[in-house]
Amino acid sequence: MKLLANGIVALVALIHIYIVYLEMFLWTTPKGQKAFGITADFAQQSKTLAANQGLYNGFLAAGLIWGLVKDDAAGFEIKLFFLVCVLIAGLYGAATASKRILYVQAVPALLGIAALLLA
Repeated sequence: MKLLANGIVALVALIHIYIVYLEMFLWTTPKGQKAFGITADFAQQSKTLAANQGLYNGFLAAGLIWGLVKDDAAGFEIKLFFLVCVLIAGLYGAATASKRILYVQAVPALLGIAALLLA
């Protein structure tokens, strides 16, 4: 079960690394605009904000990776803390921005929390 939990934590970290890439580097490209359902004009006007948001997602990924590297009691607590942060961010994003965030961010985090607590 611990292997499954760590696999889900790694998947959540990879999802957030991809979000960093989308928000920081692809925001004003057609791929970034399609991913977030935004216009080219809005993307251009909000690119600094998106890069900042991407940086925060990078911190979430870094925290999850840190927890995986620690892989002891402290690692458990670090993974749990960052998964809860991802879950809260996903729930807030789903409520305020797009329902899709619930499935991309919150559900994987919730599965990670469940697997971590059962391991």
